[in-house]
Amino acid sequence: MDYTILGNTQMKVSTLCLGTMYFGTRTAEATAYQLLDQYIDAGGTFLDTANCYAFWVDNGIGNESEEVIGRWMLARNNRDNIILATKVGCRPAFVGAEFPRLAQSLTADVIIHDVEQSLQRLRTDYIDLYYAHRDDQATPLEETLEAFARLIQAGKIRQIGCSNIAMWRIERAKQIARSHDWPEYCCTQLRHTLLRRNRGADTDIQVVVDDQHLDYCATQPDLTLLAYSALLSGAYTRTDRPVPSEYQSHDTEARLSVLRTAAQETGATPNQVVLAWMMQGEPAIIPIIAASTSEQLQENLDAQQVTLSPEQLHALTYTTGEFGSGK
Repeated sequence: MDYTILGNTQMKVSTLCLGTMYFGTRTAEATAYQLLDQYIDAGGTFLDTANCYAFWVDNGIGNESEEVIGRWMLARNNRDNIILATKVGCRPAFVGAEFPRLAQSLTADVIIHDVEQSLQRLRTDYIDLYYAHRDDQATPLEETLEAFARLIQAGKIRQIGCSNIAMWRIERAKQIARSHDWPEYCCTQLRHTLLRRNRGADTDIQVVVDDQHLDYCATQPDLTLLAYSALLSGAYTRTDRPVPSEYQSHDTEARLSVLRTAAQETGATPNQVVLAWMMQGEPAIIPIIAASTSEQLQENLDAQQVTLSPEQLHALTYTTGEFGSGK
């Protein structure tokens, strides 16, 4: 397993982050334990969850993923070996609330209250990385950032990140944090994959990586980019999972052709090539991998063994149009 540093911190994390969204709901607890053990045995250290995973699943409440991780860490007695990330701001405001119209806010009261709930579910006294799960423009950034600063000062959390947010808002948050000598966002987590999403496609509260995010992260070492939904739920390899309509455009087939060629040349699977492209590109991106079986997880982990040539990286990035800084 390879490792990197998050943003301008001293926090070392594995370059593949394990997503745990459906642990305790669609993924049974026993299976979740097996996947967590397998990831750790491979050298992984970086777990990603949220205080809302996965409320939208049948019989889901939103506590399940954190609770499973908490019980697993207790059983394995390995909390100090884990970089644990969770999030606040995307639960329904109350049970049965219309989401996302009535989503949880990022006010100080919500943040201070919900971190305690997450700590209890995770059975720990600190969180390594605490994300603002979405951009709550109804709450002043100053209020959100001050609440995070208070939690860091109290030792409840170590670092902060942001998710589903435009680059200009990240930059504004950094300016505010610097003016008050508060901690800054060290990373941002966004939707990103090899295929480009159609302009105008409905993304709900999810924010897709754009050229501004890529350009900033390629030139400014203070912000690390993490990508979720990197493999489009298996659409790159599974015949029963077509490419989602929002990713079908004039350049889709050309990009898929380049992907298939790179996979053939390297002896890797298309999924592994997508993950390797992210990790070896500029900026280097940390993919959040997810799996429901040991075989799926191992395929993702083995992406670290794939080396792409400069020519392959360029073809994957720039086929039928520029994408990113071009550096």
